[in-house]
Amino acid sequence: MPLPTENVGSLPRPAKLQATIAAYDEGKVGFEELAAEQDAACRDSIERMEATGAPVVSDGEQRASSFATYPLTDTLAGTGLAPNLAADGQYFAIFDDGHHRQLPRLTGGPFRYKTYASQYVEKSLPMAHKPLKQAVIAPSMLSLLYPLDGQLEDYPREQFLADLCDEAEKDIRQAFGAGASRVSIDFTEGRLASKNDPRNPWTGRRMLEQFIELNNRVIDRFSPEERRNIGVHTCPGGDMDSVHSAEVDYAELLPSMFKMNAGYFLMQLASEKDKERVYRLVGEHSRDDANGVPQVCFIGVINPLDPTVETAEQVAGDLVTAANFIPKERLGATDDCGFSPFSVDDKPRHGSPDFARDIAFQKITARVAGVEQASEQLHL
Repeated sequence: MPLPTENVGSLPRPAKLQATIAAYDEGKVGFEELAAEQDAACRDSIERMEATGAPVVSDGEQRASSFATYPLTDTLAGTGLAPNLAADGQYFAIFDDGHHRQLPRLTGGPFRYKTYASQYVEKSLPMAHKPLKQAVIAPSMLSLLYPLDGQLEDYPREQFLADLCDEAEKDIRQAFGAGASRVSIDFTEGRLASKNDPRNPWTGRRMLEQFIELNNRVIDRFSPEERRNIGVHTCPGGDMDSVHSAEVDYAELLPSMFKMNAGYFLMQLASEKDKERVYRLVGEHSRDDANGVPQVCFIGVINPLDPTVETAEQVAGDLVTAANFIPKERLGATDDCGFSPFSVDDKPRHGSPDFARDIAFQKITARVAGVEQASEQLHL
């Protein structure tokens, strides 16, 4: 059986879709026009990803405001923000190029998702001829909606966290119920939790362990058989071709991250400076038995921030090297990150989102071919 491979989730939105999002925010077009452009982008994403030979595909998150805010708002600008939220929340991340992304702020309870990922699956599954995966946001990320200090009147933190876990579980279960074959949980805040950026107060609160515990409160509600198809994705960010926490040593994250009882992990590694050191850490800390399920380690072999297309031989080389440290029966391949986790992304290193979109499919094609080569070399 060949090595498994799948993408993280997002693809660059076409320039036409991004222009329609802006027009929707300005009140120049209605939601029907926006939805039509989203549907067209999803169909194109699925068709082109299937053409790469990828065994599992996604709709590229073309309908989502971002990987983190899809349950909360229709657009990144805050159009259609859910009840009990205000737009002036804390920064999620400040990126190396200086730009930032901001979360809403919780103003009261109860906390409920406005949109569930299953709604995307229901619309995209009829477009697909291969298994369709869906990415969802980690409860740890959404826990940052609640003020860092103090309590909201009539809505204590623990009640919020209980509601949040219920909503996150519902998001995953409904995605499977709508037909998703795999569900991966985006956990980019994991590495950022160890950065201690004075400009971004939550990163200095040593929140990693409580993030792990919170996510396991949700993951542990699923059976081992269900958890085989529930993954966790980690990376140092990937927005506007910039990162937010690449300088954080993986040794500060991985021992804790693998405490999550997920069945597989999608990890940025193609752009890592010392890959073999991290392969070794992954092999040492990932588990053969995470409460009844082996942890399959999908290593990043594609860098979505770099317009240079990797060769299949490069991909195969990384996988064969990784197999020296990670059992090959628990080894897989992925991309370092989603290609555009936020819906509005100029992809500056690429020159345009449309060019970046073309490059993304070339990179996925290289990943699929490299996985085939590595599987042969590893006698799988």
